[in-house]
Amino acid sequence: MSVIKVMSENLANKIAAGEVVEKCASVVKELVENSIDAKSKNIKVNLLKGGLEEINVIDDGIGMDNEDAHLAFQRHATSKIYKDDDLFFIDTLGFRGEALPSIASVSEVILETCKEDIGTKIHLKGGILLEDTFSSARNGTSITITNLFYNTPARLKYLKSEATELSNSISYLERLALCNPDISFTLTNNGNTILKTSGSNNLLKTIHEIYGGSISSKMLEIKSMNDDFVIHGYVCKPEILKASRNHMITFINKRVIRNNDINRAINDAYYTYKPDGKYPVVVINIDVDPTLVDVNIHPTKQDVKLSKMEDLTKLLYDTIKDALYQSLLIPEMNVQDNEVEDKFIPLEKLNIKDNGIQTTFDFGEEKKEEVVKNPEFKKLVLYPVGLCLGTYIVCENEEGIYLLDQHAAQERVNYENYLNNLKNEQINITNLLIPINIELSHSEYQSFLEHQDIFNNIGFIWEEFGINTIVIKAHPTWLKTGYEEVSIRKILDLIINMPDNFDIIKFRENVAITLACKMAIKANEHISMLEIEGLLKNLLNCDNPYNCPHGRPTIIKFSIYDLEKMFKRAMN
Repeated sequence: MSVIKVMSENLANKIAAGEVVEKCASVVKELVENSIDAKSKNIKVNLLKGGLEEINVIDDGIGMDNEDAHLAFQRHATSKIYKDDDLFFIDTLGFRGEALPSIASVSEVILETCKEDIGTKIHLKGGILLEDTFSSARNGTSITITNLFYNTPARLKYLKSEATELSNSISYLERLALCNPDISFTLTNNGNTILKTSGSNNLLKTIHEIYGGSISSKMLEIKSMNDDFVIHGYVCKPEILKASRNHMITFINKRVIRNNDINRAINDAYYTYKPDGKYPVVVINIDVDPTLVDVNIHPTKQDVKLSKMEDLTKLLYDTIKDALYQSLLIPEMNVQDNEVEDKFIPLEKLNIKDNGIQTTFDFGEEKKEEVVKNPEFKKLVLYPVGLCLGTYIVCENEEGIYLLDQHAAQERVNYENYLNNLKNEQINITNLLIPINIELSHSEYQSFLEHQDIFNNIGFIWEEFGINTIVIKAHPTWLKTGYEEVSIRKILDLIINMPDNFDIIKFRENVAITLACKMAIKANEHISMLEIEGLLKNLLNCDNPYNCPHGRPTIIKFSIYDLEKMFKRAMN
């Protein structure tokens, strides 16, 4: 007797449900994506107890007739692909034909849909048809899910609290709303409206509706393209960073995706604009020929593989970097009245730009073909007033007061100076009158010998001198006078502890960051007005004058209006 048997369709659906349906948000995702594929313009999601008790999705899409309504619950039945070649041209969110039968196999489902003025109502429980009748002729589809995982107790046990399940659903629906700004989304829980977007087809307005004005007013628009990719969206100014990557939202052909290479490129573009452990808020759509992307990796269809990934990550990195370079990124200290709700800012204020001001410093004549980084910052007139608390430089102009952290500002100046020298192919060196001896441990010495080419290539001349000791005869001229030995030891530490996957770009950046911090003016170190003026001039010349290389701000602005509000000179 054969021991191999074909499993029942219902059992197969339950197994598939283990991958497709993990939690309440998984059900919301699949149902809402079906509504989007059905060309809906208004989608409403109603939850009871975060979806634990009931999930109801109502749309105004094209609907289904009775036959299609039944077929929708059969495994691998789909209206989205028909032949092998269709897999290379997928332009819908769903295509596998697994979601509805998987959901139906582990819950109770009531579907009401209408097409051509004929309504259909289908009721299933555990994948078994209980009712098939006519219903009202309302355009679109309504689907209600109850008793989720009632017949799979192991999965039911691991559903989270109402708050957690609701949070997961909100998070995904926000992403879908940002991905589809032309669709109006509404989410309610226990009758209370949690989320509502207008469907205005204005991405910035949708960002405003989801995140509020405190974020939408600090977003920078990006647009760029190459031969294979077109990107468009918004990235945040570094002052509104988040503690997790959850707000780095990317889409490919209007599909919410997860891709570590893309996230890494975005995060790298903010390098030195932010501290480690903080992440930007971005909303970016990537349009690409469907033949270059494979979404058939996982049943959730969020993991994708892309051809020409290196070209895409370079495009993203360069585009975001350019947007940051071209924008005035000085954080402004906004003063809020206690009685005023500060979450939303009028939309007409979102596109206000800082007016350029004639600079007080002469930087020489720029060549017209050169790209000026941070041109708005370079136009600033900053009149130094003095130093307070031995740490903060006070400046003023006709727009308000500026505070600069002298240590952070000096770090930035040092960092860019060191990095530019490290990148320079022409290395200038200086011979030491008194050579510097550096003794290493056995393991350190062996590691140094293994990576000695790196040390040589940046301009050091040395010789072996006894056991585990090297003597430095010459060094690059960019080492700070009086701090040569300290600097050399820092560089040696980085070389000795070199990771296996050596990256010359990262190495240069690490050297520049390490030396920049150690050689900068410290807090509580009083400097003269002449030194303040020199620091201001050097900072204005930086590619990124807004942050130290660790991501802390160098400068903060208090506008005249905010100062007047604090002193009650302005009352509204």
